[in-house]
Amino acid sequence: MPKVSVILPFFNADVSLKRALDSIENQTLKDFECILINNNSTDKSVEIAKHQIEKDKRFILINEKKQGVMFASNAGSDIARSKYIARMDADDVASKDRLKLQSDFLDDNPDYGAVGGKVKHISHSENTKGFARYVDWVNSVQTYSDILNSQFIESPIVNPSTMWRKEVGEKYGMYKHGDFPEDYEMWLRWLNKGVKIKKLNEVVLNWHDSDTRLTRTQSIYSDSSFYRIKTKYLAQWLEKNNPFHPRIVVWGASRISRRRAALLKQYGIEIEFYIDIKRSRQLEQKVIYYNEIPSSKEIFILTYIKQMDAREEIQDFLHDRGYIEGLNYLLIS
Repeated sequence: MPKVSVILPFFNADVSLKRALDSIENQTLKDFECILINNNSTDKSVEIAKHQIEKDKRFILINEKKQGVMFASNAGSDIARSKYIARMDADDVASKDRLKLQSDFLDDNPDYGAVGGKVKHISHSENTKGFARYVDWVNSVQTYSDILNSQFIESPIVNPSTMWRKEVGEKYGMYKHGDFPEDYEMWLRWLNKGVKIKKLNEVVLNWHDSDTRLTRTQSIYSDSSFYRIKTKYLAQWLEKNNPFHPRIVVWGASRISRRRAALLKQYGIEIEFYIDIKRSRQLEQKVIYYNEIPSSKEIFILTYIKQMDAREEIQDFLHDRGYIEGLNYLLIS
């Protein structure tokens, strides 16, 4: 029984697949199986995979006819024999100690259900600079507390950098199919169920970023899809944690902030008023100048401000006013 099962789906990845397989083959932890899932490839990917399984019996090749990384990943997980599951994509490169570091952490921390790690962003073009900023942010979100407080900003976990206990996936479900990013939905669902997740301080993955990555080309990874799914789980979080439920206050009175916050109304959440940095903002609903907000004992604030610098300034301001993240306010975008 191998200690770790690596799940590696691929579709037309002959340019990068061998590089990914080499990084798994050369792991310092030798006790693993790597399940390769061919998802209807028409290039030379299958030849590369077959060559790998012929020379190294730890590698297994299966086929998944339903198109989509979600179906392929679940198919691999279904036949995995190990107690630990590690995700990997065909265009990425794992650090040589990745499997050992992450499995050692899960061995030593039985209260944690999953563990990630830092990633190194490998850009393929000038169009990926925005993604580099996301990587800087996601690498800064490391502790379980950080992940809980950041889960509604962006996906706080890089999917192919993670390892989890197979029993967690069996208990709470794996990737689901829908009009939402399947990995983000799974992390939100697991966190909602109380699964503890953190990240190692080490870089565990070279995360290759191309213009054709799925997050840029498929609608389920659009901003609107992200906000729909995050709002669903945010509403559940608020019901459990907001002392003034169902009432909230929204920091951000711009049209786009109001539109995103309004998604909460379908779940019975009531917006008391908006906070804005402009005194002159006029809306049908009440708007308060930021410097005149009530004390933390009177309201719960959700901040719908996307600019990272502005988010940090808001955090500093709220902390100076006695607000505690996760207790009196939460960052949403």
